[in-house]
Parts: sequence; C-alpha cells; structure tokens
Amino acid sequence: MRYQPFTPVIEALRGLLLGTEIGHNGRPAVGWSLALAVLGHLWWKSLFRRDPAAR
Repeated sequence: MRYQPFTPVIEALRGLLLGTEIGHNGRPAVGWSLALAVLGHLWWKSLFRRDPAAR
C-alpha cells in the first residue's frame, strides 16, 4: 500500500460514503490526488505550449 495511490483514496471514499472512520487514509488520499493533479497540469501545459506552426 505504500506506493499505491488508489488504495488510500478508495478507503477514504468508502469511509466517507458509509459514514465510517477513514483512519489514516485521509492524508495519503489528498496527497496522491494533489500530486496526480499537479503532474497532469504540468503535462497539459507542456503539450499545449508547443508552437502550432512548427508542426
């Protein structure tokens, strides 16, 4: 579970939706979500920063 981003996210969502405790899964879920969002944003910026006339 150390490097699996989906396990803490799923466990946290399950806890929130069912009204049970999320335990220690909240911080890793937020961290993985932010990391994936930032990486996706940087990738998007690199793709759309290209000059369209250079193609």
